[in-house]
Amino acid sequence: MRRLAASGAWLCAVAVALSAYAAHAIEGTQQARLQAAALFAFGHGLALIVLAPRASSRALRIGISALLLGVLLFSGSLVVEALLGIRPRLAPFGGTLLIAGWLLLGAAMLKKEK
Repeated sequence: MRRLAASGAWLCAVAVALSAYAAHAIEGTQQARLQAAALFAFGHGLALIVLAPRASSRALRIGISALLLGVLLFSGSLVVEALLGIRPRLAPFGGTLLIAGWLLLGAAMLKKEK
């Protein structure tokens, strides 16, 4: 779980760099896409930092892993589109993984209360 938490910190660092690049180096639609990618990376990076050390069950670990993979696919796809002009074909899969990861985390946390 330390690796997932560390991945969250790295996501936050990359998000800050992306946001700075978007604010100072590009404009228009590309800027908006990089800002969106940075927002998702930062938010989910923080979630990984907080949730990973507390992942005591298999379901929690799977949910957190889905968040990491989902944000990499979603944000990464937006970055590739903004910088290289390649359509974000993986963004829907990343978004689906993010939704599934959050739903699994919620279910696992409710089950843990019982």
